[in-house]
Amino acid sequence: MALIFVRTILLYFITLFAMKAMGKRQLGQLQPFEVVIVLIVSDIATLAMQSNTISLLSSLIPILVITLLQIILSLLTMKSEKLRVLICGRPVTLIENGLLQEGNMYRLRIHLNDLQEMCRSQGYFDISGIHTAVMETNGSFSVLPRQEKRPLQLGDLLADPPPERKPQLLILDGQVNEHGLRELGRDRSWLEKQLQLARISSPAELFVAGCDESGQFFWQKKEGGPQP
Repeated sequence: MALIFVRTILLYFITLFAMKAMGKRQLGQLQPFEVVIVLIVSDIATLAMQSNTISLLSSLIPILVITLLQIILSLLTMKSEKLRVLICGRPVTLIENGLLQEGNMYRLRIHLNDLQEMCRSQGYFDISGIHTAVMETNGSFSVLPRQEKRPLQLGDLLADPPPERKPQLLILDGQVNEHGLRELGRDRSWLEKQLQLARISSPAELFVAGCDESGQFFWQKKEGGPQP
């Protein structure tokens, strides 16, 4: 009994360390492959706590190896957009310009009733009042309402409000997001011109850059560099 007690305490702190090392996000914010890793680690720890026949070392090694692999994979996906897309996928648009995207709904196996339920969970009971709805890679649901359905903002008081645009991140940690450029209807030459206007010699200098809903180009340099 005492041995099980000691093993349980030890495995608890090791599992806690492993989860903290993987990141501080909540379970609902994890990518699908990260959820699988969490389940595997918890299952290994549970078996080791319940059985004295399983060597403690044989349980610790898999947990530590999985944690190390997860950290390495997370770092690689931060540096490579292609690897991140391969592992995590891309956000999928379910409503675009007020129109339901049937092909994307079918691909994700989302029924109209499911879509209505997700919209209601965001506070929108009328689908016709939604301009854009996106299923994120972690399974969360994001909604951009039509301009006339949004809460009153300072920009809404303008006589001629700007046309609606979908915000895009164009540079992530020094890497150009080609997919974001295509979604925005722009190309590399346009991006290079924006960088020249901002007096930035290379995308590698930037931590993030993109266009907001009004089409305004914004950027932020990596830590240690001057900020806009």
